[in-house]
Amino acid sequence: MTTGPDLSQIYQSFIVSTQQLQTVIQLFLHDMREGLAHRPSSLAMLPSYLTKPTGQENGIFLALDFGGTNVRALRVKLHGNGQYTVLERQDAPLAAPDGSYDYTASSATAAELFDFLAARLAALTTTGQHYLLGHAFSFPCRLKSIDDARLLYWTKEISTSGVVGENIVALLNGAFSRQNITHIKAAAIVNDSVSALMAAAYADTFTDIGSICGTGHNTCYLEPAFALAAGFCPMYVNMESGNFNKVSGNVFDDRLDKNSDRPGTGRLEKMCSGRYVGELLRLVLQELVQDKKILATQQPVSLPPNAITGKDMALVLSDDSQNLEQIQDWLLRYGLTQSSYADRAEIQKLAGLIIGRSARLVAATYAATLFHIDPELSHQHVIAIDGSLYEKMPGYAGTINKTLKELLGEKARQIDCRLSKDGSGAGAAIAAATTMKIHSVRNDG
Repeated sequence: MTTGPDLSQIYQSFIVSTQQLQTVIQLFLHDMREGLAHRPSSLAMLPSYLTKPTGQENGIFLALDFGGTNVRALRVKLHGNGQYTVLERQDAPLAAPDGSYDYTASSATAAELFDFLAARLAALTTTGQHYLLGHAFSFPCRLKSIDDARLLYWTKEISTSGVVGENIVALLNGAFSRQNITHIKAAAIVNDSVSALMAAAYADTFTDIGSICGTGHNTCYLEPAFALAAGFCPMYVNMESGNFNKVSGNVFDDRLDKNSDRPGTGRLEKMCSGRYVGELLRLVLQELVQDKKILATQQPVSLPPNAITGKDMALVLSDDSQNLEQIQDWLLRYGLTQSSYADRAEIQKLAGLIIGRSARLVAATYAATLFHIDPELSHQHVIAIDGSLYEKMPGYAGTINKTLKELLGEKARQIDCRLSKDGSGAGAAIAAATTMKIHSVRNDG
């Protein structure tokens, strides 16, 4: 006899109503204010020591985009007038597919990881040219300045040893020194959400919110009057919004959290990001198959943890074939050979609910941020969004826009959500450009 929830109960557990989203907005606003006041809050509200670029910064710069288990090294030309070109880009996995190395494991050292990163960057450079580097680093850091950021803790299941508590910029410059790379200087470190915001703001001054909807999730914004010892000034603030913990999850969220590297942390990210949405579907399917609520003629199959990825979710949602053959082929990969059309339709619906909930929760946090910086919503605002979920997940961007209209009514017309493609990399280059006066390095390429 089965005791698990039936399909309708599971469906309902992934649905968030308008009223629930309005509550999320108020709770998020509360934590924003508490964090800014240095009172206990699930939102870190970390200063970036950066503000809007002028749009006239120019030259050739390097950027390192480190946001997950794959990193990107870029060479970027800033033309001024809000225009830039990515001249060259090199992607590299931190864990080799053939198992020959894994710089994300606790057995890997900080020196090994940063030596690997330094070599990727050096491969993009030209002899005789000196480069300033902007580093987009999408993990929680406490910034003391634009080039002093201490890692608070790893997320996204990365656990490289010897990095927590250390200055990331110093670790990278140390790697350059060890490899006798004297023509690159790490000049600025920036959270990837801030980087995406800088890239968009370089071209459009109405851009005041930046967000990552990809492997991880985080949002930042331009705080009009951030309090520093010397007074108040406009500053980009990294909220570390993936750690927001006042959204009620369901049994599958709790199960995922319990089995994660850091239970109790990153609760919003674990409900929303590309790193985890596939795992939520796996947990649901595992229970439904075992309880014979779906794939009833299928012998129980154990789906290994993290077997289902965000890319798999996109495949499931994009299947518009008459008999959902793409989903059928996908199930075969996991030994699930006995699927009916009804089974495949249920799986597609479940994936849609998980992804839809993610987009709706993210939209609610955007609405809260807008109310914080512009309570009457009397101005135009652009939200710059980078990441594979927003760019590639079927229906994701549309659900965010639809939810903002649901929450903001007519005022939603003043909000423009835009893809900031490769924004986290280009924005890091722009951040480096803003340090030119400090470093007096010519980057005229």
